[in-house]
Amino acid sequence: MGNPKAFLEIHRQEAGYRPVHDRIHDFGEVEQTLNTRERKLQASRCMDCGVPFCHWACPLGNKPPEWNNALYQGNWRKAYLLLKTTNPFPEFTGRVCPALCEKACVLNLFNNEPTTNRENEAAIIEVAFREGYVVAHHTKRNGKKIAVIGAGPAGLAAANDLNLLGYEVTVFEQTEAAGGLLRYGIPNFKLNKAIIDRRIDIMEQEGITFRYGETVQCAALPTVMTDKFSAFIIATGTPTARDLNIPGRELQGVHFALELLAQQNRVLAGREFSKGELITAKGKNVLVIGGGDTGSDCIGTVHRQGCKSVTQIEIMSKPVIGPVDPQNPWPNYPRTLKTTSSHEEGCIRRWDVKTLEFIGKDGKVVGVRVQENDRTPEIIKAELVLLAMGFLKPEHPVYANNVFVCGDAALGASLVVRALASGRQTALKVHQYLSTQ
Repeated sequence: MGNPKAFLEIHRQEAGYRPVHDRIHDFGEVEQTLNTRERKLQASRCMDCGVPFCHWACPLGNKPPEWNNALYQGNWRKAYLLLKTTNPFPEFTGRVCPALCEKACVLNLFNNEPTTNRENEAAIIEVAFREGYVVAHHTKRNGKKIAVIGAGPAGLAAANDLNLLGYEVTVFEQTEAAGGLLRYGIPNFKLNKAIIDRRIDIMEQEGITFRYGETVQCAALPTVMTDKFSAFIIATGTPTARDLNIPGRELQGVHFALELLAQQNRVLAGREFSKGELITAKGKNVLVIGGGDTGSDCIGTVHRQGCKSVTQIEIMSKPVIGPVDPQNPWPNYPRTLKTTSSHEEGCIRRWDVKTLEFIGKDGKVVGVRVQENDRTPEIIKAELVLLAMGFLKPEHPVYANNVFVCGDAALGASLVVRALASGRQTALKVHQYLSTQ
């Protein structure tokens, strides 16, 4: 390592967020960046570990010590080349990954100040794009065609790897643009959609074909396309949200979280909705049911839409406050209280709360009857209710040998980084299968 004592002399420094009074008025990315000098100093903190557990913790097998050292030395091209050997899309994970590598960092276990791997990763890929290191590669074709169903993170990762192996890849996407959860589930204030478009442009230059607005009946594969493709990859994600079937569910104003998030992203992309179709929190009291990242994304979105107030409730108990969880020690992921940029913008947060009934007036929701532990039920006033309780794992029939399933479609709802890893692993399985045919 370039500076083996840096971790003793330099503290962890995060870039932080734009001021709340500034960011809640737009959907621009909230996260800021460090200057080049500060970023190099943060990279220098990556110590010469005997066992770099970050390698093990990352589903993609990223190697932070290697590219952190190159970054510290100022060799951005080398850092990028090292990073892209394991991660096909660092611009995505550098923005939305919970950084499993940082939880496993020796410095985190030592003093709760891990290396800023996620931010360093984002910095490396942005410099790579700016300096022209990211260029399209054209591979000699092997004559075999592959269909990828779904243009989310897993499908994109699988398509990318197989294309580079020489296969002719066609990606079928039922919506109007690629990205899946990245485009329609994650708000622009966390991931600007121009970042996705930039990557899709590269993939198209490399020969991948994207066909939008096409729905493929996966259960009928491969018979519906048997003459066109040698193998098929199903990467359709987890489309079915977990519902809350209690009295009043039919009331106007009760929506799944992704209904709001996807529509808002489409509005920002220029699509127009009628007054009856538009989901808006403007001037309303909002209740978010579900304490995860999707619920947090709803909070940030309704603030920017001009909500009157927002409350988030969670049926589980409140997580431990602090950097460590004594009941769930490393190497398990710490179940500690997470305060996001959206929470910082203002939100009432409550735990151990069950939802009993949606209360309506003239067909519209006006409140929700809830109960905390064994206390007397109460009513939370709300004119907009968002259900952010996760997704159901899809069930699949038995497919033919040349049909493969990856990402959330195979694993159930999980992280973007795990979807990318699954896509890459599935691409390798497809290659191994077709190599024997």
